[in-house]
Formats: sequence, structure tokens, C-alpha cells
Amino acid sequence: MILSDKRILEEMENGTIKIVPYHRECLGSNSYDVHLGKTLATYREHILDAKKHNTIETFEIPEEGFVLYPHVFYLGVTAEYTETHAHVPFLEGKSSTGRLGIDIHATAGKGDVGFCGNWTLEISVKQPVRVYAGMPIGQLIYFPVEGEIEVRYNQKANAKYSGQPDKPVESMMWKNKF
Repeated sequence: MILSDKRILEEMENGTIKIVPYHRECLGSNSYDVHLGKTLATYREHILDAKKHNTIETFEIPEEGFVLYPHVFYLGVTAEYTETHAHVPFLEGKSSTGRLGIDIHATAGKGDVGFCGNWTLEISVKQPVRVYAGMPIGQLIYFPVEGEIEVRYNQKANAKYSGQPDKPVESMMWKNKF
């Protein structure tokens, strides 16, 4: 089951879902539209190494927008800060975004109960496309959880992405033991 608009509003009132800034017109019948933040990033190295801390360069999207190109991997961020304390949040692209050939996540569309922060977007495009800070970029949907949560994400000692800021965050794969 996916939470309806009324249930999302109830959960916001209960404090189990938080969206800042919140705008009523962004609430769909079973989702909430999120927007592209003002900061993008690219990796400094052309070849990434899963065992290495791969650093990024961040830059702000200018007023006239920024052209994304195929074969370049971009990290973006949602303008919205969210907290989800009792549900599993999923971030999906909007159909209008997809019809421009923009993918907003490579694999990380699911959040965890207890995720608090801005969502880092893993952006790739099929052809050059100009994007703008504040444009609708995706939608959050919420699933109820069956059973009790033992440890929420924001309470885990090894939660690598807890409290994500309003700037893209690079991969923390290098913190894993393998």
C-alpha cells in the first residue's frame, strides 16, 4: 500500500513525515513533488574506485540554467529536507522529467525509516538538457512498514548518509569493509 494524500497530511500532522519547505500544491493524490536544489556536483576523477574516497566538485546552477550532457554523471540534491520516522520513502522521477530523458537515481530510490535529510540525486541524461534550480524533479511516495523497527536509520552508528545537507553527497562505499 502507498499512503494517500490524506494519510500523508495526517502523518505530517503526527510528525512522522516532515517536508521542508512544504507547499500544498506539490501534494498529489499519493505522492509529494520534490524539486531540484541549487547545487550540482561531478566527480573529480574520470575513473572511480569503490575502495577509495572519490571526491566531488560542487557548483551552483546559474539563473539561466545548466546543460547536462550524456556520459557525465551528476549528483544533485532535492530542495526539500525530509524526515520519515514511520514509513519507507521512495523517490521516483516524474513523468515529465523522464520524458526529457533525465534519470534522477541510478539505484538508490528507496530510503529507510528514520532517514532525515535532503535527497542526493544520481542524475544522468539521454541527450543534452538544460535544468534549473527549483524545477520539479521527482516525487516521494510512502509505504507503511509491517512490524516494529528495531533501529531507525538516523539512530544507526554506521548510517553513512544520515543528516544529508542541501548539497550533493558523494558515495561513501569506501567506508564499507570488503
